[in-house]
Amino acid sequence: MPELNPQQRAAVREVQSPLLVLAGAGSGKTRVITEKIAYLIKQCGMPAKTIVAVTFTNKAAREMRERVSRLLSKDAGRGLVVSTFHTLGMRILKREAKGLGYKSNFSIFDSQDSLHLIDELLRKGPGAFAPDALRNHISHWKNELVLPLQAVKQAATEFETAAAMLYAEYQRNLKAYNALDFDDLILQPVVALQDNENVREHWQNRVRHLLVDEYQDTNSAQYRLVQLLVGNTTPFTAVGDDDQSIYAWRGANPENLRRLKDDFPRLTVIKLEQNYRSAGCILKCANQLISNNPHLFEKRLWSSLGYGSPLKVMACRDGDHEAERVVSEILHHRFTHATRHGEYAILYRGNHQSRSFEKVLREHSIAYHLSGGTSFFEYTEVKDLLAYLRLLVNEDDDRAFLRVVNTPRRELGAATLEKLGAYASEHGLSLLAACFESGLQTVLNKRACSRLREFAEWVVMLADDGRRSEAMPVVRQLIQDINYSGWLSDNAKDPNDADRRQRNVNELLNWIERLAAKGDDERGLADIVSRIALLDRLDRDDEGNSNCVRLMTLHAAKGLEFPHVFMVGVEENILPHRSSIEEDSLEEERRLAYVGITRAQKTLTLTYASKRRRAGEWESCEPSRFLSELPHEDLEWDKPGAVQNPQIRKQRGQAHLAQLRGLLS
Repeated sequence: MPELNPQQRAAVREVQSPLLVLAGAGSGKTRVITEKIAYLIKQCGMPAKTIVAVTFTNKAAREMRERVSRLLSKDAGRGLVVSTFHTLGMRILKREAKGLGYKSNFSIFDSQDSLHLIDELLRKGPGAFAPDALRNHISHWKNELVLPLQAVKQAATEFETAAAMLYAEYQRNLKAYNALDFDDLILQPVVALQDNENVREHWQNRVRHLLVDEYQDTNSAQYRLVQLLVGNTTPFTAVGDDDQSIYAWRGANPENLRRLKDDFPRLTVIKLEQNYRSAGCILKCANQLISNNPHLFEKRLWSSLGYGSPLKVMACRDGDHEAERVVSEILHHRFTHATRHGEYAILYRGNHQSRSFEKVLREHSIAYHLSGGTSFFEYTEVKDLLAYLRLLVNEDDDRAFLRVVNTPRRELGAATLEKLGAYASEHGLSLLAACFESGLQTVLNKRACSRLREFAEWVVMLADDGRRSEAMPVVRQLIQDINYSGWLSDNAKDPNDADRRQRNVNELLNWIERLAAKGDDERGLADIVSRIALLDRLDRDDEGNSNCVRLMTLHAAKGLEFPHVFMVGVEENILPHRSSIEEDSLEEERRLAYVGITRAQKTLTLTYASKRRRAGEWESCEPSRFLSELPHEDLEWDKPGAVQNPQIRKQRGQAHLAQLRGLLS
């Protein structure tokens, strides 16, 4: 492994002052973070359990942990925390839940759970506004640290008033369910740290050095959480790049980088400008494009990898022609350079753009992987079993109760559950607790009461087992008790559907087993359920996708790199997006294009179409203004009808013929 460059080395060794590392694309920021963790432990003698590193995705956290483990012995790294912001928030809440009015076995509501709850609350009153819009506004308030009472006071429009009233009711219901949504995993720790000096003192003593990755993506709540954890004396390392801030729509604020200078006067700033990923031409184009944005901090990427080849710009007749040309380019390039499918990525602004590429790739039998498809955790059978586990851990989780009480069917109809819900609400009980009430017989017949009691007693018995033993035996007992495999077979559309659903169940069981095995002292059911709740999607190994053409949005591509990249749909109203043009807010769209360009290591091809079909009608398209902001001497334009080099035409024919032979064989 090459030595750290001087700037990287300075960032690793600065341990006394608050530090901002401005890390350009491909400049080795993850290596700086992991080497610094090792330096703090090995050279500074800091116990690993006093170091916390946070990032934004489970994948990034996993990669950091793996890299650190290669630098340290197992004993030296024991107790080190490398996690996402939300996992860190959950750790804090496990200890501080009681002071906030929650029990430590709280459930975590995903976006679907939250929306279901909001739908239920809106049914009780007039619903003049869309549930999605209301939920998003509540989320915005939480990210800005606005509590329900403040939201009511600040409301200036009819919509804001309705959202504020709903926010207060929504929070009351969450607390009744002993549940938190994802935004609460940041907001509630901030409340605990702000309002209780003892809590703040405990966590500031616990965290002796904090390292934060992707700082430009923090929102107000995350920024405040960092402030409260480090206080006035704890050194920290913030790593970020304002040029790669592309998440304003979910509250990210690149101005947080500037705020560091105001809030921490002793802040040291170190710039990482050497890029280890991309050829010189790609970086030159990226630098020129992003120079059109105002900057918090000036920096300019450079590379020692040589110039490489010019960027190719391909004009296409329409979307179908664009897909055909891109796939033809991949075939030709593979034929002439002996590459693998896994070296190519097709990046686009919106998911809808993938369809024509998928169609042509399938026609040529080229393996591809589509990022952003259905999450593993969205499958019905997976949600069913996770709801059971949630209920075993948190008996107040009414959402989980309602999902599983009739799955498999227990002859409990909607009318029975409605009466149970009314009784529970009237007496201030959870649905599960209400099943044990003798007074329930006043509203339900004996048979219904008996079935509910039988179900509730089984849940409590299994929950007790879950508290006494490791997770896996309890999970397997649950599946056996409800004969879930038989239920899947009986309710599947056909045998293939039953097999697919059973495979998902098996994969979930394997996943839980792996989590339990990795959990050291955290092998209990409650720990496993909490960890699963924080996973956006099943973290499978990428081995199965290693030799596939990758299709993904520009947002999803952040943090990744590929030898050969095709950025498609580089047109006005797509990139930049129509809404950004209308709002005259192009800076984030330009940063998104910059992120796309800097994913490429060796070659980059940009494409645009002359027309596209929208809502059944053809519309003329214009090349993106971002193309005119690139250095023209570094672009190679390829337009339809242009005279093609005979040698290249011959190679393309051979490439297609070779592909056809491969299919026939």
